[in-house]
Amino acid sequence: MYFALLTSYFLLFQSGVIMKVGIVGLGLIGGSMAKAYKAAGHTVLGFDKSPIPQGYAELNGIVDGKLTAENAGECQLILVALYPQAAIKYMEEIAPHLGKDTVLMDLCGIKKEVCEAGFALAEQYGFVYAGGHPMAGNRFSGIKHARADLYEGAPMVLVPGKTDDMALLTRLKELLAPAKFDHLTVTTAEDHDARIAYTSQLPHVVSNAFIKSPTAEQHKGFSAGSYRDMTRVAPLNEVMWADLFLCNKEPLLFEIDSLMENLQAYRDAIAADDQTGLTELLKAGRERWEEIDGPKAK
Repeated sequence: MYFALLTSYFLLFQSGVIMKVGIVGLGLIGGSMAKAYKAAGHTVLGFDKSPIPQGYAELNGIVDGKLTAENAGECQLILVALYPQAAIKYMEEIAPHLGKDTVLMDLCGIKKEVCEAGFALAEQYGFVYAGGHPMAGNRFSGIKHARADLYEGAPMVLVPGKTDDMALLTRLKELLAPAKFDHLTVTTAEDHDARIAYTSQLPHVVSNAFIKSPTAEQHKGFSAGSYRDMTRVAPLNEVMWADLFLCNKEPLLFEIDSLMENLQAYRDAIAADDQTGLTELLKAGRERWEEIDGPKAK
């Protein structure tokens, strides 16, 4: 079975041990992690290649100091919140400086390419690696929008080397407790990328394309909840999402092709004034929603 759901709710790490945590990439995701661990009383070291977020984080007490090659081995946990290619490059650079007691985890939105690099490095240098994807965020980027409670109540997807290693999963749960995730979902990198292409990447493509209609300029006074739902993620970070889309090319192309095929069926029925066929298409969509997300869905 690909997915094993850990349904236990997260509480703060109760052992009284103060962890030293490294955060790489001090944007919204990394900055929010830093704030969460600081709020829980842990020591946080941060690193960003740009001096602006680095200085902001240090000046505002979001981090206790700079994460370096010299002190990275002192960390129980290092979270890498970078774009996929940058995450791989950083992991390659920091790997020789980590010891067996350090857990290295990337927080990238795609997993196969990043995890393959992470697992190989962990085997070579003897530390523990697991892929991670926090299912939380907002439309704003940058450390100034970081929040200590960004992950509270949200799911966290984990890609460990072995999905049935309960000792490792328990350790990861304890290490991630300060973020206050609602639950962990454990899967493989391939399954993660296939699912995320549908649940996250395709909606961003559709939203970004939907707003390009010439009619969008005239929506005011004629739009309500449906319009807001469709355009909510249109103002995306184009650099980050282009990277994610290309890194997950095949699963995303499958989802785009599937959507285009379904849209063509609706278009054909409308163009042919086929009310019976159109009604059946709409009925099938409603029934599919009821099956998956309706009140009686399992």
